[in-house]
Amino acid sequence: MIREPRAPRSSVRPSGGLGPLGRRLFAAFAVVALASVALLTAAALIGTDRGLSSAHHADRRRTASQVAAAAADAYRTAGGWTSADLSAARSLASGAGAVLTVRDADGEVVSGNSGSGAEDEHGMSGWGRGHREQGMGSGPGASAAVVVDGHTVGTVHLVFSAGSGSAGLSVAWGWVAAAAAGALAMALAVSSFVTRRMTAPVVRVAGGARALAAGDRGARARIDAPGELGDLARAFDAMADDVGHAEQARHRLAADVAHELRTPLASLRAGLEELHDGYADPSAGRLASLHDQALRLGRIVDDLGELAEAESARLSLHLAEVDLTALADAAVAEREAELRSAGLTVRAVPGPAPLPVRADADRLHQALGNLLSNTARHCRPGDTVTVTTSATPTEALVEVADTGPGIPADELPHVFDRLWRGDRARAGGGSGIGLAVVKELVTAHGGTVTAACGPGGGTRMTLRLPRAASPESRLVPGPGRASRVTSRANTPRGI
Repeated sequence: MIREPRAPRSSVRPSGGLGPLGRRLFAAFAVVALASVALLTAAALIGTDRGLSSAHHADRRRTASQVAAAAADAYRTAGGWTSADLSAARSLASGAGAVLTVRDADGEVVSGNSGSGAEDEHGMSGWGRGHREQGMGSGPGASAAVVVDGHTVGTVHLVFSAGSGSAGLSVAWGWVAAAAAGALAMALAVSSFVTRRMTAPVVRVAGGARALAAGDRGARARIDAPGELGDLARAFDAMADDVGHAEQARHRLAADVAHELRTPLASLRAGLEELHDGYADPSAGRLASLHDQALRLGRIVDDLGELAEAESARLSLHLAEVDLTALADAAVAEREAELRSAGLTVRAVPGPAPLPVRADADRLHQALGNLLSNTARHCRPGDTVTVTTSATPTEALVEVADTGPGIPADELPHVFDRLWRGDRARAGGGSGIGLAVVKELVTAHGGTVTAACGPGGGTRMTLRLPRAASPESRLVPGPGRASRVTSRANTPRGI
């Protein structure tokens, strides 16, 4: 046996920097982060400005109401505007940083601060003075009516300085700007981290693929990433394992084929050389021995051809809805002579008829025939082979059970491997290909085939296929084999 030297186990190291994909992802994340931070900053600044303006406006109206209440108290105490003491009202206005103007019910200015008295002496009309005084202040204003005993006796007007409230707005804008800068820095850091986390598995898988293509059969990604990236890495590692196993299988196949062909070829060559050199007479027995060696070579070559054909069966299946019960009967009928010549007693236990499956009748017939031939080769004369067809709600089954010597438990997992042969199979001259062909054909149909030890000894091979719900008229028992299927009774029969 030629063994392939084990490739060194290796893993792919990630590159230090970001590749082209990583740079593009980082740029995309950075643009999104910048746009988001800019939008949120603008919204925060506008909202803060409007909120502070609304709060300042409410404060100014509240101050105007308080000044108006103080002026009303002064009016009520003095009995009019002439001798009213407006010092309390002026103190409230001055405390709020505003210029106070008081008018009576006719709009005439009663009192004013910061130059408003000079304007009174010039006889300026109340409305004109109001506009002038309002213009003198460079900030916003607020007015309130002076109400005494339910009657409006005048109004107060406050003009605030232009800088009132700007300090709070400056503080708010400073905090918003600092928060925006922090958010942008954090967004860029997270973008860099996420980019590296996303591209590292891809980079490692790509590196592993290049190493695998260069001949390093031990190259693996070996990463544990979340989600689809982890699935990609695990799928690559599984594919690399399959490639390694396939290459080892090819080496083993070449070695096994060489081993299988070497013995009959050597024997055939030696016999022919003896005949050619005159060391042996061309007797009937000698020629028969050489003929047997030639037949063995032909059988091995045929088996190898069947295996190659079975491995590509998925591409060449001609699917139709067939009756599995009729197909099993046809396979048993075709192998009847082989089974009898091996000294076996065969019983067929028919299942439900029809038992529809969607399959290629020729390929499925080949798989069943291989199972029966394998049984005939390894059973002893006098053993019994029982072929049973049955069904479950979702599957159709064919079971080939025998009372032969059975298969050791440690060999059961390998009976369908290519070119694998147990001790009894080697003694029986099998090539280790027939059951591998069965597995390939059944797998191509979406089914399974298993081997187990029978309850009373022997071996039980079970073939399972998905059932097809189909009208009976559409069933096809199998091209070229329907004529071999005779009517069956509902009880087991012998062949």
